[in-house]
Amino acid sequence: MRLIRGIHNLRPAHRGCVATIGNFDGVHLGHQRILAHVIEEARARDKLATVMLFEPQPQEFFTPEQAPARLMSLRDKLIALRDQGVDQVLCARFTEGFRSLTAEAFVRDLLVAGLGIDYLVVGDDFRFGCGRDGDFEYLARAGERFGFAVTDTPTCQVDGERVSSTRVRAALEAGDFVLAERLLGRPYRISGRVRHGDKIGRTLDMPTVNLALKRPVSPLQGVFAVRVSGAGLEHHPGAANLGTRPAVNGRENRLEVHLLDYSGDLYDDHLSVDFHHFVRPETNFDSLDHLKAAMRRDLEQVKAFFAQDDGL
Repeated sequence: MRLIRGIHNLRPAHRGCVATIGNFDGVHLGHQRILAHVIEEARARDKLATVMLFEPQPQEFFTPEQAPARLMSLRDKLIALRDQGVDQVLCARFTEGFRSLTAEAFVRDLLVAGLGIDYLVVGDDFRFGCGRDGDFEYLARAGERFGFAVTDTPTCQVDGERVSSTRVRAALEAGDFVLAERLLGRPYRISGRVRHGDKIGRTLDMPTVNLALKRPVSPLQGVFAVRVSGAGLEHHPGAANLGTRPAVNGRENRLEVHLLDYSGDLYDDHLSVDFHHFVRPETNFDSLDHLKAAMRRDLEQVKAFFAQDDGL
């Protein structure tokens, strides 16, 4: 899969595509339905299956203090799009200049002149352009004018409700990882490279691997039962703490995982952490002794969960 970093890097080789546009945060089942349509149409037309997304995401640009937590990092999003079969991703920098584009300029300069679009697939709630004056009807008229086809996709539902990134976040916040997995089509996952931490886990007889989250806010906070893959591990059970670690005056948002029955050096390796069970929220303990006792209880709950899970 080819990554185009910014609209200024569009080249003639990128033209001629079937495209879709959006945040694709989580690449959930609704997104996957759109992508399947894009890829099927691209193969039929001998065009490039293309996704256009934005960094930062528009809501992060307009109201950063109110923007929802990202379900996945840009890196993980690109991997998920690649795994779905996308040929190229245009990652457009969302700036003041970009948000000032009119719907007319967006279609004429970017979709037609830049991407040479042949067919466009959008979600049923897609809007674009300065003032959000572009919608599906606008695109349909523009398609007739410039010679490209436009279609929307029916809403994807699970249990009679629309699948959305917002609904995935709500499931995670409620600790309902079964529902989150059904909405995503896979377990909820956070990936990252193992970095050096402050080694506090070692002093508590519970060493951890520390993963860089690459996001200011996480959709999860607390202690969880997880499975870890990468660097030779495959669905290895572990206990994870995700948050700012108030118990030890932490401030940085981080993910720390204690791998059950494992010893080894994983520094600089890239790991994927799948979340399966909520144990407890983050808690502020008044001493390391109290924290250590709580971590032992957490570990027993995690082990009990996996013993039950493996016995099913």
